[in-house]
Amino acid sequence: MKRSRFSSRKRISADASELGRLAIGLAESGSKLEDFFWQGRLAEIVDKLFHEGSEDDLSSALDRLFDTHPMAHDDLADIIESHAESCVMLDRQREFDVLLFAAPLLAWSRFSIPTATIPKATLQNLKVQLGAHLFAHDAHIALADYLYSPDQLPHSFVDTWQLMRHLGRCALAGENLCIDASVMPETNRFLSDTRYLVGALTVSRGQPLFRWNEPDRSTRESVLKEWVRQGGPVLEPLLTGCAYQPLLADAYHAACRAADSASRPYSLNASVSFLQSTLGQPAEELRAVIGAFHDKRLEEYRVSFCPQSGDGVYHGVVWPLLGIEDESSDVASEIETVLRKAGVTEIVALDQQFPYEFCDDCGAPLYPNVEGDTVHAEMPEPATVSSQSLH
Repeated sequence: MKRSRFSSRKRISADASELGRLAIGLAESGSKLEDFFWQGRLAEIVDKLFHEGSEDDLSSALDRLFDTHPMAHDDLADIIESHAESCVMLDRQREFDVLLFAAPLLAWSRFSIPTATIPKATLQNLKVQLGAHLFAHDAHIALADYLYSPDQLPHSFVDTWQLMRHLGRCALAGENLCIDASVMPETNRFLSDTRYLVGALTVSRGQPLFRWNEPDRSTRESVLKEWVRQGGPVLEPLLTGCAYQPLLADAYHAACRAADSASRPYSLNASVSFLQSTLGQPAEELRAVIGAFHDKRLEEYRVSFCPQSGDGVYHGVVWPLLGIEDESSDVASEIETVLRKAGVTEIVALDQQFPYEFCDDCGAPLYPNVEGDTVHAEMPEPATVSSQSLH
């Protein structure tokens, strides 16, 4: 996925330099025909580097272009992502398009949100629902039998490419991919987080991939509605004790970006619901404080939930900037709109710039209080709040 990169002035390899040269050529191209020329040359090198496992060359080229030619950086990132999540495979003398996909789920709970191996029966039911409502009629699907957290997804382009190849072969063979849960890293615990079903689909070369590619006039909106209605109940045993919202399955990187975006308002709504339940107070009795946190540039907003009297902070949510968002984007107004829809009426947007800092002892984000200081979020003692059921 496209992400912010820090400058690197190290000497880079010949392959990384060539990637940069070709990407600049693509960015400066004046016609579709010339685009195809540059894209073909880039694809050859990118595929070679994937087969060699040369993640450093891919990252070095992107790092250099991030500093020197942002448009070329984005063009190269698009091509690397595309080749990491898709390919053409030959099976029994026929060519098949292979696409790695993700089906994100937004979830929240006062308990731990599970990451776990998916039982075979549930996995089969999920394949049936995905095939019936999201993917083209002739698509073959393979799923990884694990519910991933963001921390457990592939960490690099090469890792993503390898997972795509494994799952693509499984789809062609009519199998699923077994994941060794014992080697999965521990995941951080949050009130609200995202979980992912990950799989691959294969279709005959050039045929429709998704239901909305077919001529039956399905739309993304109608497909999502059916996936939530029919697939949502199948997910319930995997998310015990959680409220959850399935999102639309899509190509891997697009789905992850959509989940990153959707998780921001979802986290605010989850926090309001959590505080209402835990404190036994309506949303109208909360105060929200919004602060902008900067490193070299604006990195994120942090939203504090506070009592309307006093300067303490009960709970906090990080709202990171994504994509092209920057200081000129009216993100604070978007946050305020979400909070008001959730029932919070007292909202304070602070004008000052906060340093992009975390607690030296525990590493947790510090959140702004109404006085303009950054503090730890800390819930009141249990004896001082009502005990109510969350779900």
